[in-house]
Amino acid sequence: MLLQHQHLWSEGRRATDEELLLCHTEEHLERLRAIEDPLWLDYDTIGSDTTNEAARLAAGTAVEAALRGGFALVRPPGHHALPDRAMGFCIFNNVAVAARAAQRVLGLERVAIVDFDVHHGNGTQAIFAEDDSVLFVSLHQWPFYPWTSGGPDDQRETTVNIPMSAGSGDQEYVHAFEHTVEPAVRRFAPELVLVSAGFDAHVDDPLADMRVTEDGFRELARRCASLAPRVAAVLEGGYELDTLPHLVDAALDGFTHG
Repeated sequence: MLLQHQHLWSEGRRATDEELLLCHTEEHLERLRAIEDPLWLDYDTIGSDTTNEAARLAAGTAVEAALRGGFALVRPPGHHALPDRAMGFCIFNNVAVAARAAQRVLGLERVAIVDFDVHHGNGTQAIFAEDDSVLFVSLHQWPFYPWTSGGPDDQRETTVNIPMSAGSGDQEYVHAFEHTVEPAVRRFAPELVLVSAGFDAHVDDPLADMRVTEDGFRELARRCASLAPRVAAVLEGGYELDTLPHLVDAALDGFTHG
């Protein structure tokens, strides 16, 4: 589902092969098309005969969010997916596909991706490692899954990793935005900011150890919305189902009334 604010929404759509191939290999697409019986795609990511359709809907809806300035409420998430394989519950890298599709369709030269999911967006970083037209900024608990990247020394001109200590809450995240995220994005001067909006840094989320509140996510979204003339978001993690709708609503408030 694509939300453009609290009261306007539309159904998503499937991503095309052309869109997916902007970030993924043909072999990856073919592997997903061929799934008939349940199959482990990664040690924590299972696929079935419905996975390809679900993942294409997620990626296509993310593209529409980027083009229309919406919030893609999608699962499976995407930011761990690598060009040639699934990883960490992620099948296609939704936000990466959306970024490249937006560049192509809207003629944008510079896109920034701000990822505040509690886990490092290793797949997104890998896809854009050699692409200086996309700035990738990730705030995440560290050391933590996926264990492979995102540490304090993992930096380059258009890759900014901000490892956060377990137990960090609203104050620490706002400080990181003020001192690192906002200056980096403003220097880059993107025409579009895409947000990998994960809510698993929430105090009640079972998969991590952070303490961000509903008001904290509202403030992070508000700050993201101030960084470019266009902003859109894609749902990533968030695994406490009783709180997740309220956190998304708070972020929508921040994006639309920032």
